[in-house]
Amino acid sequence: KNVCVVGAGMAGMAAARELRREGHVVTVMEQSGDVGGQWLYDPRTDDDGLLEAGAAPVRVHSSMYACLRLISPREAMGFSDFQFFPREGVAGRDPRRFPTHREVYYYLREFCHAFGLADAVRLNTRVTRVAAVPTSLTDQWAVRTVHLGGTATDEEEKEEVFDAVVVATGHYSQPSMEDWPRRQLHSHSYRTPEPFRGEVVVMVGCGDSGKDIALDLRRVAKEVHLTAKSVEEAMTPAMSKMLANHANLHLHADGRVAFADGSSVVADTVMYCTGYTYSFTFLDTGGAVTVDDNRVGPLFEHVFPPSLAPSLSFVGIPRKVIVPWFFEAQGKWVAQVLSGRRALPPEEEMLRSVEEYYRAREAAGVPKKYTHDI
Repeated sequence: KNVCVVGAGMAGMAAARELRREGHVVTVMEQSGDVGGQWLYDPRTDDDGLLEAGAAPVRVHSSMYACLRLISPREAMGFSDFQFFPREGVAGRDPRRFPTHREVYYYLREFCHAFGLADAVRLNTRVTRVAAVPTSLTDQWAVRTVHLGGTATDEEEKEEVFDAVVVATGHYSQPSMEDWPRRQLHSHSYRTPEPFRGEVVVMVGCGDSGKDIALDLRRVAKEVHLTAKSVEEAMTPAMSKMLANHANLHLHADGRVAFADGSSVVADTVMYCTGYTYSFTFLDTGGAVTVDDNRVGPLFEHVFPPSLAPSLSFVGIPRKVIVPWFFEAQGKWVAQVLSGRRALPPEEEMLRSVEEYYRAREAAGVPKKYTHDI
């Protein structure tokens, strides 16, 4: 099959390698200037106005901040047959077991070259539309792309037809924020603490990035206030000593932030570390695949939309997984289904499976927005 993979991050590289191993012809579309996806650090940030609630898509894809280190060890961050070994004695490399984000970028670049994938990747190529070919009898897809040159006038648009499309764009680029009339910032646009020197900063969210950034800011900010629905569960001993933390908050148009305990501060910056939403603005499925409260569906096993399988698939949707191994398994499954080595259940059976999964999650009290946390 002639297969298009959208995205050259960890999910896209895993899918491309497995597709090639299975004998498919692979083209990977990547909007950045190198492979790596989110792990390709970009010091640029989106303007605040672009990150208002509902704004999409962002212009700067990367959400990586400078101080980020892995919370998983190297042993859990490599593919099954290409281990994430430290490069001892190599200038500029981080040999630690929990290294900085740049080591993952180096690793993905090495993976790309080790398996001969570089010639399949089209860099600086943004996918603007993916849609089924209406006259096709074999479920083909038209993929429209724009080559990103130095200026807008350099952009060249083209359209190609593929037998299958694998969406591997990840879920860490489109910020999720509340609506508030005053200035706000999402962690997507955070890189270094210096712009916040001497400020009173209120952090909304106690996830991994929220805790990382709060500790980074504490070195230069006047005050850092951390708030979430369950602050106690998110606190580490180090953070509880260093930060003023509160339960949920209320934002006021005059810049005042009132906390549930009755206290309040006048904030210079409110930074949201509230996660990201799935966004596939380029994908036109005629309503067959939708995003509702961060649930992408219906997807059989988080990969195949029943009515469009197997010619359309998603790799990299699940969260709370051992990422490289899981994405590798997904890519292998997609590749083997497309080659005919494995078969999918009938469409009706896949739909029933998805509906049963939804009911089970609802019965367990899991909110819809956590559908893909597995």
